[in-house]
Amino acid sequence: MNIPFILEKAISLYENKEGVVSEDKRFTYGQFAERVFRLANLFREMGVGQGDCIAILHQNSHEFLETYFAAAQIGAILNPLNFRLSPAELAFILKDSGASVLIVASRFSDTVAALPKHKVALTKVILTGNQKRELPYRTLAYEEGIQGQISTPPSVPQIDDDHIAHLYYTSGTTGRPKGVMLSHKNVCTHALAAIAELGIRDTDIWVHVAPLFHLADAWATFALTWVGGRHVTVPEFKSEAILATMERERVTITNMIPTMLNLLVNTPGVEGYDFSSLRVLLSGGAPIAPDVVRRIIETFRCDYIQTYGMTETSPYLTLSKLKENLLSLPEEEQFNYKAKTGRPFLGVLLKVVRKDGREVAPDGKEVGEIVVKGDIVTPGYWNNPEETAKAIKDGWLHTGDMAVLDKEGYVNIVDRKKDMIITGGENVYSVEVENVLYKHPAVLEAAVIGVPDPKWGEAVKAVVVLKDGQSTTEEEIISFCKERIAHYKAPKSVDFVSELPKTGSGKIYKKGLKEQYWKI
Repeated sequence: MNIPFILEKAISLYENKEGVVSEDKRFTYGQFAERVFRLANLFREMGVGQGDCIAILHQNSHEFLETYFAAAQIGAILNPLNFRLSPAELAFILKDSGASVLIVASRFSDTVAALPKHKVALTKVILTGNQKRELPYRTLAYEEGIQGQISTPPSVPQIDDDHIAHLYYTSGTTGRPKGVMLSHKNVCTHALAAIAELGIRDTDIWVHVAPLFHLADAWATFALTWVGGRHVTVPEFKSEAILATMERERVTITNMIPTMLNLLVNTPGVEGYDFSSLRVLLSGGAPIAPDVVRRIIETFRCDYIQTYGMTETSPYLTLSKLKENLLSLPEEEQFNYKAKTGRPFLGVLLKVVRKDGREVAPDGKEVGEIVVKGDIVTPGYWNNPEETAKAIKDGWLHTGDMAVLDKEGYVNIVDRKKDMIITGGENVYSVEVENVLYKHPAVLEAAVIGVPDPKWGEAVKAVVVLKDGQSTTEEEIISFCKERIAHYKAPKSVDFVSELPKTGSGKIYKKGLKEQYWKI
C-alpha cells in the first residue's frame, strides 16, 4: 500500500465533498486532486523521477498538502524544511538530501536568496504567493506552473512498501541534523492505526496548527484524507486567530504542541468561544504538565488524549486513551491516566528496559528506557549507517526517553536521557520538577535544566516565564517546589525570562537553553 492509494480512495468516495480549507480558498476533494495531479505533472516535466528528492519551505497551506501527495504520486521523496532554520542550516539539509527542486513561500524568499553563498545547487525553485522576486535560481510561479499542466494523473510508478516517501531532519538538538527516512509502509500503517485508534471519520474536521514540516501534525494529512475528513490550514500560530478558526470551521479534532495549548488556555477571553463541535484534543511533541491538561479539559470541554512519539516512528508510540476497564474508575483516577504518557499505540510493540535489556517492573517506580519496534519505525537515517546502527539494535529502536511502567501497561516519561540532572549523585528528572512549577499560579512556561556547580557537579535551575500581570520571587518559587517534592529536586536557583527558546515546531529548546549556562 502506498500514499497515492490514499488520495485515489478519497476521490473515489468524496470527490464532491469539501476537503481542504486554506484561508479564503476552499476545495472539494476532486478539485484538490486535480491540483495535485497538475503539480505531479509539473515535477515530471522538470525531470524529477522516482527516488529524487523535492524540498519544501512553507507555512501551513493547501500548497503544502498538495506537495505531500504530488511528490508521492511520482515516487519522489519529499523533504519538508523547518522554516525557522538559518540559511546555513537549511543549506546543510538541502545538500545532504540532494534535493534538486525547492517549493518555497514568497515570505521566505530572502532565505532562498542567501543559499548560493552556501554552495546549494538547485535546478528549479517554485515560488508560491503573489510576490514577484528575482532569485538566484531558475524560478517558476506555483500557480502559473500547475495551470500549465494537464489535470489527469500521471501514471504511478511501481512503489513498493519500503520505498522512501519522506525525509524529516531532526532539529539538531543532540548534534548534527540527521535525515529520518519514512517509507510508504511507515506512513500508511501509521495513518490506518491512527484512524482506528482515534475513530477518525468523514465527519471530522482537522485544523493544521502545528507546522506541517513536523510530524506532530503532518501524519494527519494522510489519515484525514483517507477517510474523507476536512483539512483546515492556518499559516501561523496566533492564539486569537486559532480560537476563531476552531469556532468558525466547527473543528472536531486536532493535535497541538503543549506550548501551543498552554498559550490557548491562557488567552484572555478564551471562555467566550464556542467549542461545542470539538470531540477530542490531542497534545504531542513534548511532555505536558498535568495542571495544563486539567486546564485544557476545563477550557475546551471535550475529550483529551496525550500522545507521545518520535519522528523516527511516524510519529505515535503511545496514547493516553483509556482502556475499557478504566472507564468505570472515579473521575480523578481516570484523569491520572489521561495525564500519563499513555499505553502503546496500535502500530507498535513497546518495552521499558533496564541497561541490561531486561524489562523494568510494572510498578510505576522503576525507570528504564523506552524501546520500540513495528511497521511504523524508520528504516534508519539517510546516508548515515553509523547513527542507524546506534539507534536500532536487534530490530528495536532505542528512543532515549526514560519512563516508568504501571500495571495497566501505561508508560509515563520522566525525562530524556540527555536532560536528566545528576546532582550530588542523585538523579533528578526535569519533567517532574516542571510539572510542579506549572502548578504555580504565576507561571506560564517553565524549563528545568542542570547547570555547573562546584560542589554538586550539577545544580537544578528553573527558567520561568510569568503570566502577564503576575509576579513572584525566586525564593517563593523554590519554597513552592520544596513543599511538593524532595528538597534535592527543587531548584537551587530561578531565572525569570520574557520567553523561552523554542524549536521550529514550538517545543521548548532545552539544549539551546543549557548552552547559555555551560559556556566556558
